[in-house]
Amino acid sequence: MAFHEVRFPEDISRGARGGPQRRTQIVELASGAEERNASWANSRRRYDVAYGIRRVDDLAAVVAFFEARNGRLYGFRFKDWADHKSCTPSGTPGPTDQLIGIGDGEQTELQLTKAYASGGHSWVRAITKPVSGTVRIALNGAEQMNGWSVDAGTGIVTFAPAPADGVAIRAGFEFDVPVRFDTDTFDVTLDIERLGSITSIPLVELRR
Repeated sequence: MAFHEVRFPEDISRGARGGPQRRTQIVELASGAEERNASWANSRRRYDVAYGIRRVDDLAAVVAFFEARNGRLYGFRFKDWADHKSCTPSGTPGPTDQLIGIGDGEQTELQLTKAYASGGHSWVRAITKPVSGTVRIALNGAEQMNGWSVDAGTGIVTFAPAPADGVAIRAGFEFDVPVRFDTDTFDVTLDIERLGSITSIPLVELRR
């Protein structure tokens, strides 16, 4: 999958709108009851970054970014300001934030994940674009300063040696969302006062 390891301008993404999307099929029965089935096992995030453009210079920056990505061709990183940490948005990532696995004495690679829990139910999201320098790892609650490395392009943590059997492996991190533009056309308006605007700039999350 064609991907550029570059982040969309943060000052513009801060004003974006969007979030997770699910796809559910609902069939209404003759009795008035309904059957519901999930078409997707995982959610997919969508954003509109047009709301973050406040100046003509912002507009120029987005146009340049769009051209450099060849429209929808290349994916890129996007900071979702509402959900970009292993902890709460107002918190600081710690090494015990998220349980990513239990050691078995043999497995040396684990995917970074983030769990979303409510009412006794949860969904686990794979984190594939951690921010370099923010990942922290703990084994049985003790932070590990060495003995592991992380691939910032895939979110896979590699241990040497493998964590012992039964050891709880936890992680803390900041992360980006892999996205692409969901349009190949920009409809730019520049008024007489040189205040630029674009009606919509949709982004869609890239999933494996």
